[in-house]
Amino acid sequence: MTGRVRSGNDRLDEVLGGGLPDNGISLITGLPGVGKTIVAQQYVFRNATPDRPAVYLSTVSEPLEKIVRFGQTLDFFDTAAIGTSVFYEDLGETVSRRGLPGVNEQIGALLKERRPGLIVIDSFKALQTFAEGPGGFREFLHELTGLLTAAPASALWLGEYDEPEIPATPEFAVADAIVNLATVQVGNREIRLLAVSKIRGSGFLSGRHAYRLGRQGIQVFPRLADSPSQVGYTRGDVRVPSGITALDEMIRNGYWPGSSTVVLGPSGSGKTIMGLHFILGGAGQGEPGVIAALQENSSQLRRMARGFSWSLEGPSVEVMYRSPVDIYIDQWVHELLEAVDRIQARRVLVDSLTDLQLASPDETRFREFVYSLTQRFSRQGVSMMMTMETAGPLMVPNPSVSVISHLSDNLIMLGHDTERGSQRRSMAVIKTRASEHASSVREFTIGPAGITLAHPGTNRAFHRRRRFPADD
Repeated sequence: MTGRVRSGNDRLDEVLGGGLPDNGISLITGLPGVGKTIVAQQYVFRNATPDRPAVYLSTVSEPLEKIVRFGQTLDFFDTAAIGTSVFYEDLGETVSRRGLPGVNEQIGALLKERRPGLIVIDSFKALQTFAEGPGGFREFLHELTGLLTAAPASALWLGEYDEPEIPATPEFAVADAIVNLATVQVGNREIRLLAVSKIRGSGFLSGRHAYRLGRQGIQVFPRLADSPSQVGYTRGDVRVPSGITALDEMIRNGYWPGSSTVVLGPSGSGKTIMGLHFILGGAGQGEPGVIAALQENSSQLRRMARGFSWSLEGPSVEVMYRSPVDIYIDQWVHELLEAVDRIQARRVLVDSLTDLQLASPDETRFREFVYSLTQRFSRQGVSMMMTMETAGPLMVPNPSVSVISHLSDNLIMLGHDTERGSQRRSMAVIKTRASEHASSVREFTIGPAGITLAHPGTNRAFHRRRRFPADD
């Protein structure tokens, strides 16, 4: 299939493998409120021309006046196009008086008079109730499909279909494309997800993809799902310093370029400061970095940096703060990738994975997400550090940590404890993939210069410490 109907949103067209099939029938399904009408109107104003206009037909589910009035609130709505390249008409009165045969007669007349390139029926499902007898709707469907095929015109049929209706509903059999919009509850928040069930003769991106609705219409964020690379790639053999000299000694002169590092530790153990060492140390060596923060906002991070006489200003460091309260991880990762491209970043700090895990629909999706992100940056030669919070002050990881520990190249654990009224912090390198590392536990302090590790001979062992079962 070569001809495509574009949506005006590049990422939606990417999910659809280039767009909806031209001169085909596409079903856009979903319960009320998911955005079917917004999507249809976006297609209308994106594709309508005076020579190949778009016709928008309402039925009996929503008054035509309401559809038009709501459409006028959208940025892409063009008043000048009404009556020249975009036409709104009502099928409700026709179907109420003359039934489904009358609907086909009206649509046939419109096809001859307007010669549209795109025709929308909203809601198509509402027409089912007007069928006479068991075969009445199938007869109507057969005749309508013939009319549209002969025109030719691309059709969008909108309907409030539930997933169980798909196998038993005849319109799904004749459709060339099926796109479902849904709202899914995740904890106390709702996430909008789009999925493609079918595009005849064409590939498309599988799975569920996040989307948002606004005055600009629909914005889609294809899920990050990188397959294992079948082609070898070179990451370089020059080590990437961590920004902490003593830590570099523990991991044999730094990380491998393009590697991923997870820093585990309880609140207040120094994870964010360690991440700032990593980013600012790279910036000082000509490696731009992005700080993707979900806990401290930009002002808090800059104030923290100033406390150590560091600066986050300048073109080599970009702070991308997003509130974890209403985050879509697929939207977040696309914005992160754009930031990396914008400043040609070679290092990324994600602070923290804990917030991203809470925003994920389920554990499986979270694992896919972390895997895809690490693989993407590895191929690009971008070194990444990710922080993750543990529950207690000691070096005892949460069970959920094991879910992603094997996806990272390096694993570092921080802990803190109190003894005789003083707080002691400790650091251990759990694993470094394809490299040796020191097995000792090192105490460290946080002072004016940031993190300073104690000399190995001065360490005092942490009591009640357990070894982390990392996958090397």
